[in-house]
Amino acid sequence: MNVPVSSHERGLWFPSRRRQVQVVLFLAVAFAGGRLWAQSGQAKPPSEEKPREALGRGIESTDRITREIRHELLMLPYYTLFDELAYKVEGGKVTLLGKVTNPVLKSDAEYAVKHIEGVETVDNQIQVLPLSPMDNRIRRAVYRAIYGFDGLFKYSLGTLPAIHIIVDNGHVTLVGTVDSEGDKNLAGLRANGVPGVFSVTNDLTVSGPSASKK
Repeated sequence: MNVPVSSHERGLWFPSRRRQVQVVLFLAVAFAGGRLWAQSGQAKPPSEEKPREALGRGIESTDRITREIRHELLMLPYYTLFDELAYKVEGGKVTLLGKVTNPVLKSDAEYAVKHIEGVETVDNQIQVLPLSPMDNRIRRAVYRAIYGFDGLFKYSLGTLPAIHIIVDNGHVTLVGTVDSEGDKNLAGLRANGVPGVFSVTNDLTVSGPSASKK
């Protein structure tokens, strides 16, 4: 049986085409807004992740470059206990420091470091010590005074002795690493007792148990 429907009921249950369009547009805008809100809530600002990742990679790269520089310098054939080689790493820039007796060692150090992956520029500030018969005599005398002493002989063992003796116009600088403060002071006293030495700068580093107590 057909039940008659009034015009009011038709408007309630069967919206006009214009009303349908309005409803569809409203739902579309609401849905799009919801998606944008959800996406903005999930996204992480680049500043929270990328700088940290870049910083981590930068630290790892610097550590690797530092290790490789140390290895390359220790392997140089003309590097002796009468030379001092040091370096500073700042990103891709490496600054070479120290004093050497052989000018070839300065150029070899730069060449070796320049070919390490990640090194972009090398600032070679290594100083070549002047040729001096007096300094050569002091080098030999200080060597005997330090390594000829029973308490310090152990530092002469190995491919490269632990205590380096740098002589520049009669002025002596001791660099390297020793086991105790007593050994450091003893090496300084032995060097000071060599005739012809004008001054002794004791830059030895203590790496033994006495260093951790400070």
